[in-house]
Amino acid sequence: MAFRQKHLLGIEPLHPTEITTILDVADSYVDLNRQAHKHSDALKGMTQINMFFENSTRTQSSFELAGKRLGADVMNMSMQASSIKKGETLIDTALTLNAMHPDLLVVRHPHSGAVDLLAEKVNCAVLNAGDGRHEHPTQALLDALTIRRAKGRLHRLSIAICGDIAHSRVARSNLILLGKMENRVRLVGPPTLIPAGMTELGCEVYEDMEEGLKDVDVVMMLRLQKERMDGGFIPSEREYFHRYGLDAAKLAHAKPDAIVMHPGPMNRGVEIDGTIADDINRSVIQEQVEMGVAVRMAAMDLLARNLRASKNSADQGIMV
Repeated sequence: MAFRQKHLLGIEPLHPTEITTILDVADSYVDLNRQAHKHSDALKGMTQINMFFENSTRTQSSFELAGKRLGADVMNMSMQASSIKKGETLIDTALTLNAMHPDLLVVRHPHSGAVDLLAEKVNCAVLNAGDGRHEHPTQALLDALTIRRAKGRLHRLSIAICGDIAHSRVARSNLILLGKMENRVRLVGPPTLIPAGMTELGCEVYEDMEEGLKDVDVVMMLRLQKERMDGGFIPSEREYFHRYGLDAAKLAHAKPDAIVMHPGPMNRGVEIDGTIADDINRSVIQEQVEMGVAVRMAAMDLLARNLRASKNSADQGIMV
């Protein structure tokens, strides 16, 4: 299968065939995860360390479960109370990690580029679990898998990404991935939450929600990231829901079979009406959670294969 990456730091470096490879492998893990016996030996003998400098119960538990189902030894490092608080640098952390000889390192960090820096310094495969406003590649991949399974394809669809675009690494990764797969992407939200220059990336920008949702195949809602806002980006949550919260009236402008997505956690009554979120005929939000475990299993499996191949090549070189 075509996947040659040493790390998974973002969607940008991936070729469309590599994206397809990850999704194809993930499909097989969806089937495995639905069986009574959910375990594989793909990572047997390997060590996975999860380092979350930012709290995210959903993402961390998904990576932890994925590693354990693949047979890895999984360790969670609590970075909130670690030596980082005492002044240890990322370089010091990398040196410490190298001494532990991990095979896979999953990192979430509040600063863009921090995961890339660690990847340069550690002797293992690194997976980006979200860094600042930069990227969140496995979220985009699980969204892609969810769309492909619901729609039967992942190309030439009309997809609306709605809400807090400005603070969302999920939006950035999805925009890159969906563009690579030849989809028509619309960004919908208030001008204060859509960065300038978005049309230059090949997407359409809409301030009016109903116009932005007209005849789309997929409606992807985003969480209002209030923890990253330091000003008056919206007048009030009530006004925001009135104009940009997804309800039945706004969803009626999308195609009748359009699916509804949200990366979670949801602010019900702010970004999305609870009735829409729980609509089993339109909402695929729970499917996104399920696909998350499968996609992370696939990503770690493929990186582990490349890591083993690299080590085998190095060993053969030494023998020669």
